[in-house]
This record gives sequence, C-alpha cells and structure tokens, in this order.
Amino acid sequence: MFEGKAAVVRDKAGPLVIEDVKLAAPRHDEVVVRIVGTGVCHTDMVVRDQGYPVPLPLVLGHEGAGVVEQVGADVKTLAPGDHVVLAFGHCGACNACKSGAPGYCAEFYDRNFKGARMDGSQAICDAHDHPLGSAFFAQSSFGTFAMATERNAIKIRKDVPLELMGPLGCGVSTGAGAVLNALKPHAASSIAIFGAGSVGLSAAMAAAAIGCAKIIMIDLHDDRLTLARELGATHVINGGKEDAVERIREISETGGVDFTLECTGNDKVLVQAVDALRIPGTCGLVGAAAMGVRASIDMNTLLFGRTIRGIIEGDSVPQIFIPQLIELWRLGKFPFDKLVRFYDLADINQAIADSESGRVLKPIVRPH
Repeated sequence: MFEGKAAVVRDKAGPLVIEDVKLAAPRHDEVVVRIVGTGVCHTDMVVRDQGYPVPLPLVLGHEGAGVVEQVGADVKTLAPGDHVVLAFGHCGACNACKSGAPGYCAEFYDRNFKGARMDGSQAICDAHDHPLGSAFFAQSSFGTFAMATERNAIKIRKDVPLELMGPLGCGVSTGAGAVLNALKPHAASSIAIFGAGSVGLSAAMAAAAIGCAKIIMIDLHDDRLTLARELGATHVINGGKEDAVERIREISETGGVDFTLECTGNDKVLVQAVDALRIPGTCGLVGAAAMGVRASIDMNTLLFGRTIRGIIEGDSVPQIFIPQLIELWRLGKFPFDKLVRFYDLADINQAIADSESGRVLKPIVRPH
C-alpha cells in the first residue's frame, strides 16, 4: 500500500480537490510509479466536464512521468529506479496492437475511459477506504503515485529532465505523431494546422523537422501565432481577423494545401480544414469534441478525392516514438519545452484555468 496525495474530481465541471489517498500494491502486470510531473491535457477537462461520461469521483491525469517504485511479479522489462513516461492503455493482444497500431486497440475506450481496471476494480481509495475512479488512461497520474501497466510505462534514458517528459505520453506525441506517423508529408508539401495549442504546435515542430515547404498555423491568439513562427511555421493566420480558408488558398498558390490538421475539436473548424485542402488532399482530425458533436461536410468536397481521417495518439507505438521524440529534443530539433510552465500539484486548478484561458500552452503539475 502506498499513501500520498491526488487531485480528485467529484462533481461534473467541479474543481479538482487535493485529497489523501491510498494506492494498492501492483498486480502481476502492473507497476507503481512515483510521479515527478504530469502534463495537463484538454482531454482531462473534457472528462471533468463529462463530455466523455467517465464515472465520478475520479483521479484524472494521463501525461505522467516518474520513477518506478515497485513492479508486479510478471513484469520483465521494468525495475525499481527506472525512469518512465506513462502513455495510453492498450491490450497488446488484438489485431491492431499486434500490427503496430495500439491507438486503435479493440479495448481502447475501456482501458482509458472506463475509470477502473478492466475487471471493474480500483487501484486507488480515499482516506476513508472508499474506492476512487482510477486507471484513467491506465495511470490516473494527478498525484503522488500512479498505477500503470508494463505496456504503457515507457522506459526512457535517465540523463534528461524527467519532470519535463510527461506530455510526450499524450498531447505532444499526438501532434507530432499526426504529422510524422499518420499524414507523412514529404519535404516539398504544404500543411495547415488549425489550433496553436500544445498539440498543434507540436505538429508544427514536427513538420519543420522534416522540412515541409509551407507550414501554416491558424489560431485566434496572436501571441501563440508569434510562438508558432519561432517554432517553424512559415505563415500564420488569425482566424478571428481573416477568412482562414481564403488566406490558405492564397498562400498555397494551388487552391489549397496538401494536408490539414484539425486540433481544436470544433465542428466549424473541421469544415474549414476540409475546405482548405487542394484536390486530392488529406485532413487529419485529432481535436477531441464532446460525444455526439457532428460536422456538416459538403459531399462533393470529398467526392473529388479529398480524405478525412481520425488520428488517435499520433498513430504512435509509444515504446518507439517517445524515445525518438526525446532524441529530436536533445538535438534541438523539437523544442517542446518552450510550451511548458510548471505548477505545484496544489495549484492544479490554476494550471487548468490558465490552460483553458490560453495563457499557458502546456502546464505540468509536480506533486513533490
């Protein structure tokens, strides 16, 4: 049994409350991780507000990084003292997992959004021994300790700042992987990225790293667009001041861009992202909308060869992709640290508010 603190959301759209909690000993395939830093992601807020109906009360957090404290009896690839980044849960046995696409695991929703282990049990309880929702993204890492599995605890090198690495488990790898693994633009191609948050800016950095000829960033915040230029965007558009689609067509000089990436989860922005494509172009969708949100697309826009495809977790295999992103960061080609601001775990609601207001791109909360 491990005792510590965790941020618990008990009511829909309510604040996260720091509580004393207890974490069980790991089962045969589980690992206990002492958390050093956890990134705050938009999906945490979607679940807090019950856009995805994960049962409450619940310990959120799904971009954890820390040190392995204890491992289950059957864990072979990790040992106490290892530094790890926590990624998403997946079964490892279905066709998608076996074919190198764990983001499309047949059990993805239950393993990440059930709010419990697959058998319905909980790894966390409060000070009164009442069970708390856990296993969010197979980790629930807004706290002192997290319970993960051997599959989603990714061992990393020990000579990098561990407290910085958590966002590589979800938001940063989602943006970068959408470009590098899913869309795969060639060096001479053009891409327009809608939403200059941490996901969109990670996508822009990835596009710059592989030499895309035109990288167009669209957002409503001029300060974010300024940062986008620093991180590799060749053109920026304030969508609140200009017609983004018309401006993209002017910049492209070909009637549209080869690729677009929708990172906002807004149905109207998705329509813009499709309309900004040339023939035939591809739009990647990574923005998380509430369940049931629909977008209206002109069918003839797709008839002429354009494609829309959803992208989960950047189409990444975390054991491979997270170390690759760390190497790009060490080489100065992927400066995701420029997106980050640190907060104490006790200030998590301020971190969330700063993220929602656009003041901060990627908060990381530290429990120690």
